[in-house]
Amino acid sequence: MSEPLLRVRDLCVTFPARRGRPPVRAVEHLSFDIAAGQTLGLVGESGSGKTTAGRAILQLQPPSSGSVRLLGSEIVGMRSAPLRAMRRHMQLVQQNPYSSLHPRMTVARILAEPLAVHRSVPPRQIAERVAELMTLVGMDPSVVHRYPHEFSGGQRQRIVIARALAVNPDFVVCDEPVSALDVRTQAQIVELLQRLQERLRLSYLFIAHDLAIVRAVAHRVAVMYGGRIVELGDAAQVYQTPAHPYTRNLLDAVPLPDPARQRDRLAQPAEEPDFRGHAGRVGPCVFGKDHAATDTPAWHEVSPGHGVSCCFWPPENPARR
Repeated sequence: MSEPLLRVRDLCVTFPARRGRPPVRAVEHLSFDIAAGQTLGLVGESGSGKTTAGRAILQLQPPSSGSVRLLGSEIVGMRSAPLRAMRRHMQLVQQNPYSSLHPRMTVARILAEPLAVHRSVPPRQIAERVAELMTLVGMDPSVVHRYPHEFSGGQRQRIVIARALAVNPDFVVCDEPVSALDVRTQAQIVELLQRLQERLRLSYLFIAHDLAIVRAVAHRVAVMYGGRIVELGDAAQVYQTPAHPYTRNLLDAVPLPDPARQRDRLAQPAEEPDFRGHAGRVGPCVFGKDHAATDTPAWHEVSPGHGVSCCFWPPENPARR
């Protein structure tokens, strides 16, 4: 089999101790692959390490250890000049379209900046490329001389996406790209991202806490809990047969359109996750069992391509009932 476009192995991010507090293990031993033209959905609650993981993969946050191979090249520890050249192949779509665009720059300048930095097109062709990018994300090129405050949230996010695509990347980290938008606009942006992926053969790491949106866009899903991936598999496997109790809790939190079914589900008690493990321990699992740092639950294969890290696996263990 050919090598995946992105290969992450044992990626760790630890923030040093400060003001008497212990080190924070934000990301621990992340491993996954993303094939060309595929989307991996990275889901979990706030504080689970999703955004830190995405930034570490892009080398915006230096990893403590681990390996990230993009297009066959190891980028962890890469020197500044080759890393700058590699950034043409990996880009970021930020979460908040209101704070990720410079308020004193026109859209034309915002989109022209990466083209000039990476010298991806000759200077005389920059205006043409900017117009092409606006058309690509479904906007009128005639508005490029306006400022960000003159656009709606959905339009700003389209501009953010256009900026990410300016240098023709192969891999894009979408960090909660629709969480700041209303439901109707969310659907439009998700449809745009899917259309762009099909047209440009992009690979996405789609970070989100909304499992309903991830289900619509992801080919594979990784569930993060306390800085670790606790379940990984094809989207159908994870959603239809979740193996980890934390995954089931996340799925149970998705609202159902049927009020009667929603009431029945809410009546059932749910385990409350605890992220105290970030203080230097793996932390209590959703069943309340505390694991020492040397007693991390092993990785088990539920089915081909579907794995789980859980001390109560396999199901034959009566403690898991």
